[in-house]
Amino acid sequence: MRKKKSLSVQLTIVMSLLVFGIVILFWILNNTLLEKYYVYNKEKEMLSVYEMVDQAAKDGKLSDDDFAVALQKKCSGTNIDAVVFNKYGKIIIEGAADNQEIFQLLLEASLSTYSSDHRDLNMTRQKDKRLGTEYIIINNRLMDGNFVYMKTPLESIRESVKVSNRFFLLGGLAAIIAGFIVALLLSRNLSKPLRRITELSTKMADLDFDAKYVDTGHGARELNELGEHMNELSSTLEQTISELKAANNELQRDIKKKEEIDSMRKEFLSNVSHELKTPLALISGYAEGLRDVVNDDEESRNFYCDVIMDETDKMNRMVMQLLSLNQLEFGNNVISMSRFDITEVIDGVINASNILAEKNEVTINFDRTEPLYVSGDVFRIEEVVTNYISNAINHCTKDGNITVSYEIKDSLVRVSVFNQGQPIPQDELEKIWIKFYKVDKARTREYGGSGIGLSIVKAIMDSHHRECGVINHEDGVEFWFDLELFIANNM
Repeated sequence: MRKKKSLSVQLTIVMSLLVFGIVILFWILNNTLLEKYYVYNKEKEMLSVYEMVDQAAKDGKLSDDDFAVALQKKCSGTNIDAVVFNKYGKIIIEGAADNQEIFQLLLEASLSTYSSDHRDLNMTRQKDKRLGTEYIIINNRLMDGNFVYMKTPLESIRESVKVSNRFFLLGGLAAIIAGFIVALLLSRNLSKPLRRITELSTKMADLDFDAKYVDTGHGARELNELGEHMNELSSTLEQTISELKAANNELQRDIKKKEEIDSMRKEFLSNVSHELKTPLALISGYAEGLRDVVNDDEESRNFYCDVIMDETDKMNRMVMQLLSLNQLEFGNNVISMSRFDITEVIDGVINASNILAEKNEVTINFDRTEPLYVSGDVFRIEEVVTNYISNAINHCTKDGNITVSYEIKDSLVRVSVFNQGQPIPQDELEKIWIKFYKVDKARTREYGGSGIGLSIVKAIMDSHHRECGVINHEDGVEFWFDLELFIANNM
């Protein structure tokens, strides 16, 4: 597409052409009508002088000095030569430049050309063959019977027209130049605020709302008002788009949350189904076996019953853990913050876990005896310590050691549980906190784990707004969590 000219260029061209057209129009009018207009006015002036003389003749004032002065003044001002004389050629009054001119007029006058009735005005044009000059001539009989002869040269009119046209040409050229300069300045003054408004609208189209229209005080009032309205529109659009973005982000979060909930629900059903399938199969199988060996020895019946009870107990623990985890994740379980001795809690969990440790042939070490008071929900923290120690016992190498310790960092206490054994694969570290996720599925089943314990730990620490984590070492794995060190003014 052909590139369009800017508004400034278009305005300059249009206004310059307008001025040029007006000058040309008046130039044509001057050359065609100005001379006719001058002649028309000159004829009116000659008629005015004639009527003045004719009225004086009627009133008998042709010989008055006052009238002579008035006639001379009138003729001089209008460049008209006039003479009044009787039928004998005697001059009664004259309005010419000098006596020689009067004499020439008398020579030109011919009584035979005068109308016998003063009411028949005789105005003609005659050309002096000797001088080549054309005149407008009035020769007529006055009301008192005398004669008047008047003439004025057309050459002076034409010269005036030529001078006027030359002057108009110079003035027209000056007007064209001045018009071009004014048009250029005016168009620039008009286009500058429009250009700023255009730039502002372009940035607004690119969602850049930092740019604002600045009133320099030189533009038109309407353009400045338009610029202010553009600023208001920019602010309104920015606010509206921000609100839409916020609403969209909120909607995206809601959709993502819904998708996560749906995914969690599907995963939960799948995992629960998987976890319940094995114990239910065992219970069903051993129940059938119990029925078949009902008349056999008592030892077999007791074994079958123990397996059924053990699997039932695993299912019951898993259901209770799921209920606890559900309450923690949905915020239905209120955390009861209190002051308690973390050393005492750890000692209690270790004492309760010694039987399982001896069964797995591992040793639990904890050398802290002094009280250390922290803030938290004592029952939930005890559950965290229990999960960590139970997890460490089941994954510790045979004849290995489990070390429980804590250290103070600023206003926090970090409790750690380390067990000797194989490190967790690096790509599995972030996944172990997910419900039902098991790094070693076979071994987890072996000690009755469901993959929920660490999820409960994460949920408990999140409800306390504290961190928990895991660190791989060359000879084992360390699990840790943070608690707030109790300070008297905290409670």
